[in-house]
Amino acid sequence: MAHGDTSGGFEKTPGWLDWYDGPSTPTFRVPEGAVDAHCHVFGPGEQFPYAPERKYTPCDASADQLFALRDQLGFDRNVIVQATCHGADNRALVDALRRSEGRARGVATVRRDVTDADLAELHEAGVRGVRFNFVKRLVDRVPTDSLDEIVAKIAPLGWHVVIYFEAEDLPDLYDFFSSIPTDIVVDHMGRPDVSKDPNGPEFDLFLRFMRENPNVWTKVSCPERLSITGPRALDGEQHAYTDVVPFARRVVEEFPDRVLWGTDWPHPNLKDHMPDDGLLVDYIPQIATTPELQHKLLVENPRRLYWPEGD
Repeated sequence: MAHGDTSGGFEKTPGWLDWYDGPSTPTFRVPEGAVDAHCHVFGPGEQFPYAPERKYTPCDASADQLFALRDQLGFDRNVIVQATCHGADNRALVDALRRSEGRARGVATVRRDVTDADLAELHEAGVRGVRFNFVKRLVDRVPTDSLDEIVAKIAPLGWHVVIYFEAEDLPDLYDFFSSIPTDIVVDHMGRPDVSKDPNGPEFDLFLRFMRENPNVWTKVSCPERLSITGPRALDGEQHAYTDVVPFARRVVEEFPDRVLWGTDWPHPNLKDHMPDDGLLVDYIPQIATTPELQHKLLVENPRRLYWPEGD
């Protein structure tokens, strides 16, 4: 089967962009023990069917393909995040974690009726967090009281909450997010509008959120989702998403102990281009400009959150 196919009788969403099968070898060598702290697995659909309530149907992207990319890019470990196309059916995630031989941790999606036994099984497999998605085009909004119930169930396990939202929605969600008692990880810097000033009021609200809540971390990931200028200049010279750099660099330099980075492979729901994962790795030294910052971003921080005490 070609890498872009979807199995199990599922048909890809029209116009779906498949992940890039020939990523370049990065020029930047990541430090030993580096963690790709945001990636996904999709299906394969014939083994792990996509959720009936999904908003999109992706191409398959298996654990074996993810681990091959990990090795090619020079990473040691992965944090695999449950994708919305699988809903709260975490079987594909759990299978990938169990096959990683301890080199992957997971972030699951659960519903309010999840049992302690369900959570114990997920914990044993390597899950260390749950994800709440507030992006309206990807999921139907879940009432916050339901999310409060889930937080109360996961907190005794030492898990954290991953939140995905867009910058324009932060004012309405600010108080709810600030009330979450566990560690919180924000996906992709809250998706700032990079056509605006990185020193302007919208991004300042996100930075204030991090300053006021020392339990909040963020992933300085997905420049390919945020960029307007794209990955390359018109003359063909490679420029890795330079318009996103001022935003990510501000976060890395102000909160060096609370930042994570990931590829977001296999890059779901992109509309205009599919990134070269090697080029994404070469973006890292633009936003973490010293070996110390790079080591925190790629090794120390994700291991502290996902492999505490080296477990």
